Amino acid sequence: MSSIAQYLLNGLMQGTIYGLVAIGFTIFFGVMNVIKFSHGDVLTFGAFGGLVATWLSIALGLPIWLELGLVILVAVAASAAIGALIARSLVLPLKDAPPLNMLLMTMMVGTAIRECIRLFFPNGTNPQKFPELLPSGGAEMSGVYLRYDGLILIVSGIAFIFAIQWIINRTRLGLAIRAVAEDGETARTMGINFTLTVAIAFAIGSMTAGFGGALFGLYYSEINYGMGLILAVIGFSAAIIGGLGNIWGAIIGGYLFAGLQTAVVATLPSLSDYKNVVAFIIVIALITWRPTGLLAERGSERV
Repeated sequence: MSSIAQYLLNGLMQGTIYGLVAIGFTIFFGVMNVIKFSHGDVLTFGAFGGLVATWLSIALGLPIWLELGLVILVAVAASAAIGALIARSLVLPLKDAPPLNMLLMTMMVGTAIRECIRLFFPNGTNPQKFPELLPSGGAEMSGVYLRYDGLILIVSGIAFIFAIQWIINRTRLGLAIRAVAEDGETARTMGINFTLTVAIAFAIGSMTAGFGGALFGLYYSEINYGMGLILAVIGFSAAIIGGLGNIWGAIIGGYLFAGLQTAVVATLPSLSDYKNVVAFIIVIALITWRPTGLLAERGSERV
């Protein structure tokens, strides 16, 4: 039972991170019809920003709870800033360009971010140890041991997902984003600042990646310059599984992918090194069966 609980905890943690990444892809596609393949590297940028924040906190002698808050704030802010910059300086100028141009541009931007981290961050080629800022240990319930840090991060990740969903669906900003996603030209005639709204939407989508990067570092206690590559592929796959353009579908897709990985590790330990391969094979079968995703996108709910 203890092993099953640990598998379940790991699966929920991974699913939360995948869901956060997938939400970003969904927002980008919903607003600008863009597949932004630099998204994973934006996650890495945010995670490394959070790591720098820990160094600053230690230098200033901040208490651990304040250090934790600063790590998350810097990770989210750094990702949001670079996401808005990409939207304003690269995505918007190319909005009328062929889709392949946009795809190539986002891939090159992601490569540039990744290589800058590798080349200019101190010892950036090697994995970086992320400080353990959450309570250690855990609680035993009915013979099942649950780690405190995992439970805290899962709850905070789910709360962040609901916060993003609330912003999109319950605020004036979210209404403007949904209006731009539905019809940009009509939104302009209604007085909505198209350029600013798109930049904010990309900032919000990138915030989810930054928060996911912070969760990854805090849970696994290690980050590296290439971590965003596989997370981006998995997050994009999760968004496709759920129905690209549907936020709840992206979240379901993230947990489904993590569930597939966990099932492989739990039932076939000898194939644990191939958990991604098995999961991707099943995802390919799902996409072949339902090309529009489990929750098909509806035009009025693209974001």
